[in-house]
Amino acid sequence: MSAVDTGEAGPTGADGRVAVARRGIRPGHTLRCAADRVRVELLQYLRRSDALVFTFLFPVLLFSIFASAFSDVPPLLTMDGQEVTQPHTYLPAMLAAGVFLSGVQNLGIEIATERANGTLQRLAATPLPVLSYFLGKVGQLLLTSLAQAALLLTVATTVFGLELPTDPGRWFTLAWVFFAALVCFAVLGVAVAQIPRSAASASAVILPVVLVLQFISGIYLPFAILPDWLQSIANLLPLAWVGHGMRAALLPDVARQLEVGAMWDLQTVALVLGAWAVVGTVVAALTFRWIKRG
Repeated sequence: MSAVDTGEAGPTGADGRVAVARRGIRPGHTLRCAADRVRVELLQYLRRSDALVFTFLFPVLLFSIFASAFSDVPPLLTMDGQEVTQPHTYLPAMLAAGVFLSGVQNLGIEIATERANGTLQRLAATPLPVLSYFLGKVGQLLLTSLAQAALLLTVATTVFGLELPTDPGRWFTLAWVFFAALVCFAVLGVAVAQIPRSAASASAVILPVVLVLQFISGIYLPFAILPDWLQSIANLLPLAWVGHGMRAALLPDVARQLEVGAMWDLQTVALVLGAWAVVGTVVAALTFRWIKRG
């Protein structure tokens, strides 16, 4: 990220002293500050009931509803002794939605609110390194996303009796898609946080976009049944490919027959997530400011 933006302040006075202090910070201090910020971010996250319900528990609740509602529906596909049921398909969908909501929605609203209510301005007056601030956000995102995924997988296996893959290769696929998605959505969350002009408008601006992207990316509806023009739009965006990668990791191999092109395309998953991570990083670096302007 860019250096601290102190508005119109010059290099003298308090702002100048902070800038000098920042330049003298050692790498070890940055990591210690980052660890402290992770702790602070986690405490703040756990104290916000809206974040716990609409970000952490929301995918688990939705999966439970969908899995219960479609438990008696005939399998979507039966081939070579393998079945693909509706609850099967909603497990990778909710895993993808969980990382997406935690990164883009929660992180975007958090940073926009902190800018609007003056939290970032107060942090700008301290020697806290910019990198430590963002490492704190990413650390909180990593820990809460891992806990959410573990809870979702536990509910799927213990409550609904879904079987998880036994092939180590599938688990490796799940791991790299999960962490690539986390990085991608984290930087995109920082980028979209620059759009809202106030704390009150943060949710109103970000939530509708997040909801629409989930519908057109095959989270709530099977991707293959969407119109071609919606598929073309969604294929330009990362969420549809995260869902595809999650399905490749968790569903029986015959489930590829339900995909567009009847194949798993993990190379494109990696390319799209990598490209969006770079785009998000560049946009975030160019637009992030400690202090709101105008």
